[in-house]
Amino acid sequence: MPTTDQPPLTAFALNCSLRGSGSDEKSSTDRMILDLLEAMRPHGITGEVERVADHDVKPGVLSDMGPGDAWPALRSRIIAADIFILGTPIWLGHPSSIAQRVLERLDAFLSEVDDRNRMPAVGKVALVAVVGNEDGAHATHAACFQALNDVGFTIPPNSGVYWVGEAMQGKNYVDLDKTPDAVASSLQTAASNTAHLARLLKRNEFPGTD
Repeated sequence: MPTTDQPPLTAFALNCSLRGSGSDEKSSTDRMILDLLEAMRPHGITGEVERVADHDVKPGVLSDMGPGDAWPALRSRIIAADIFILGTPIWLGHPSSIAQRVLERLDAFLSEVDDRNRMPAVGKVALVAVVGNEDGAHATHAACFQALNDVGFTIPPNSGVYWVGEAMQGKNYVDLDKTPDAVASSLQTAASNTAHLARLLKRNEFPGTD
């Protein structure tokens, strides 16, 4: 059952929509992330969201690609949070190009280990939220979770949340009058499992290797 008599946790989400926040079009990815954060709130988790398209994130596989690169500031917020949420739409059956860029930038964690060979993401929990009007949610989860696990994040059970509309139709998640029961249930399960795992990891760090 949700409870707040536990130490608080923080979440940081990146919305990998292809559109910036100045667009007139509403973002289904934003709505999915906000619904997930709302499901986390009874578990003592507070969170913030940034839309990557609003920032000049340079291509590359380093944590800092030089002057003008906006990634270092976003990276610091990922590391400061207990939970990282990657939110992406599906395009042509795959994560958005911006989600792929985020994963490429996180690749730098592979070489940024501490004196016990622990990457910056070790001990942090990651979730992936996916929306689209086409098939590909499970493939998108598979691609993103594999990359996030590779760079050190821990993946809770049932933490891939998604909604996909009828193929070749124009209905978007953000336009639904009500969150479907199956989606609401999966959000609640993901929130509960994430809170439980994040607290376990916060109390018991991975030992690393000497």
